[in-house]
Amino acid sequence: MTNVKSKVFDRRRAGVLLHPTSLPDADHGALGQAARSFVDWLHVGGFSVWQFLPLGPVGSDRSPYFARSNHAGDPGLVDLVTLAHEGLIDATRLEQLGREEHLAEAALRLSQPGPRHEAYEKFRDESAHWLPDYSLFMAIQARESGRPWWEWPEPLRDRNASAMRKARKELAIDIARIEACQYFFYAQWGELRKYASERGVLLFGDVPIYLAPDSVEVWAHRKLFQLDDAGRPTAVAGVPPDYFSVDGQLWGNPLYRWEEHQRTRYQWWIERLRAQFALFDLVRIDHFRGLEAYWAVPADAPTAATGEWRKAPGEALLAAARKAFGRLEVVAEDLGVITPAVEALRDGYHLPGMRIAQFGFDGADTNVHVLHNWTAHSVGYTGTHDNDTTLGWFHHLDDGARQFVADYVGSIQDEVVVGLTRAVLGSVAQLAIVPMQDLLILGTEARMNLPGTVVGNWLWKFSWHEVPHWLAARCLRWNQLYGRT
Repeated sequence: MTNVKSKVFDRRRAGVLLHPTSLPDADHGALGQAARSFVDWLHVGGFSVWQFLPLGPVGSDRSPYFARSNHAGDPGLVDLVTLAHEGLIDATRLEQLGREEHLAEAALRLSQPGPRHEAYEKFRDESAHWLPDYSLFMAIQARESGRPWWEWPEPLRDRNASAMRKARKELAIDIARIEACQYFFYAQWGELRKYASERGVLLFGDVPIYLAPDSVEVWAHRKLFQLDDAGRPTAVAGVPPDYFSVDGQLWGNPLYRWEEHQRTRYQWWIERLRAQFALFDLVRIDHFRGLEAYWAVPADAPTAATGEWRKAPGEALLAAARKAFGRLEVVAEDLGVITPAVEALRDGYHLPGMRIAQFGFDGADTNVHVLHNWTAHSVGYTGTHDNDTTLGWFHHLDDGARQFVADYVGSIQDEVVVGLTRAVLGSVAQLAIVPMQDLLILGTEARMNLPGTVVGNWLWKFSWHEVPHWLAARCLRWNQLYGRT
């Protein structure tokens, strides 16, 4: 099975990185006409890949990397207009009621007999390995005024059987609404994926290596995480000082108790990947290097600088995954402190890594991110969601560095973003990805995330008025020139 040809890396392709929360005309949810319009634009522009950030439910910080569930989708993406067209909510009151009121109405109508209800019951049956825990978790948390699960009453914190049964009975209406929202998400996602496939656009997802401490997975599978008896992490995730932060990044996620994963033959991870492969044609494992060794920070540490590297069983995990799935349509996010051992793990399973053009101008001949050092079996980017936009990055360089970049891409300084975009599309990388912000030549104001900060991130949206009418045609010409159509 490992010799099966990749359906993504079968030829040169180009794609765009854009999270659905950034889509225009998505005030009522992104998984409807807003997403279909973007698929149409990608198709016209010769792009055959749409890359997303993680799609799970988010907390108050909006970070898609602080995942609250392995399986659930963000209900904020559910498109209310689609529900109105299906007769599940009253279209005449679309602007009069709040989102939660509309979803509650749709859930109530979904419970009535008919083909839609039968499809919903089938979804519940197929999701029985995760949906009951998720819906109960979210319902309890709402009743507990949003408190994290380790602050709940002890019987619920510790999943006492009688306390769980009582909570399910008391919160039945809320649970039904939460489960209905998941059905709406998966139904609409399925329609979007079909629509994209019909237009030759593949969907590229993202798997955060860690989960939020206040997540259903940590609550329901405490043995798999490094927690104390009260459910609090004994050590947390992060990375040492690097390009993004002089103190490192203190993420705060609980770390895995890898010996338990080994004991269960990585079944939890297998199911996690299975869920992502059901949604996407290709998935990226964020912070891939954490599968070889991870940075463990004491839970009470003020910064990540005092952490230490600990070994992880990535070889055994990936072997189990390949046995389960055959070919792994996986991209390794291999940025940061990458050692020969990480490279061996990546290359041993023939996983493409990432190359970032913005990282390639430090003057070091051995820098793997220098465009002329890229390899074909990689995914090349101008920048990622964690970088400044290319225009913002360029403007923050000193005069000499700006001139060097302009000379390298063969353009005047006013056209460096276009030059670097073309250089990435023309590179040897089998898959080239450009953030939408760079196609629109936007500055730092359009940055998606500043690592190490929690305020002001994940908010950027664009408008179709910002997209020149000629841009798709120009992108199509570039993709034709560089053999990516």
